[in-house]
Amino acid sequence: METTSRVGAQASAAEGGQQLPFARRTVDGYLLAPFPWYGLDEAFTGPRWLMQVGTSAEGAVEHGSVGHGDEPSVRNEFTAVTEDEPKERFAVVVTVAANDVRRSADGTGLLEATSVSSAAWLAGVGLLSFTWPGQLDHTLRDDWLDQQTETAWVLADDLAGPDWSTLSLPVDGVPTPFHYRESEFGWVLAGSTQEGVHVGAYGRGMSAYGLGFAMIKDIATYA
Repeated sequence: METTSRVGAQASAAEGGQQLPFARRTVDGYLLAPFPWYGLDEAFTGPRWLMQVGTSAEGAVEHGSVGHGDEPSVRNEFTAVTEDEPKERFAVVVTVAANDVRRSADGTGLLEATSVSSAAWLAGVGLLSFTWPGQLDHTLRDDWLDQQTETAWVLADDLAGPDWSTLSLPVDGVPTPFHYRESEFGWVLAGSTQEGVHVGAYGRGMSAYGLGFAMIKDIATYA
């Protein structure tokens, strides 16, 4: 998996736990990406909104997320969602550039290739942003996030393992296999497109089984 993606996602998760609801993001960073962005297809008619992009150490845009539905809030208790609690309905789509192993811009090292596992890990960490145990003090919150982040990494690195099932969903109208898993906090899925990017997604209160994905024709419509 791509090292800078992991670091960027961990920072995003920590920031997301402290800064919700989202401040409106500008579209500028998304426009710098050399790859297409993906979101839910036109069957979804609810609100759409920007989140943030992730960059390499050299400043190149490598991944980013867009949201659909209710802008989620952080769960303030370290508990699962129960049937008696109101459920926010949201789905976040993560787009990750498909990169081979390559040299860093300064020529001093190599950057790892990205893969479906990269998208799965970013989606898993993204879901952690909204399950932040707010009743814990700062030190314990950091420990919890480190532990859960490592768990998400291990799961994403074993997409053939028993924690994942296979789900077929349309991408640009073409049935596409995705790796899918559920937890007490929501669901995560990841797959690849024919346009040279990997797609991850996570959500809560909105079933993943009825979703479809499509290339975003105009990212400014999310702003």
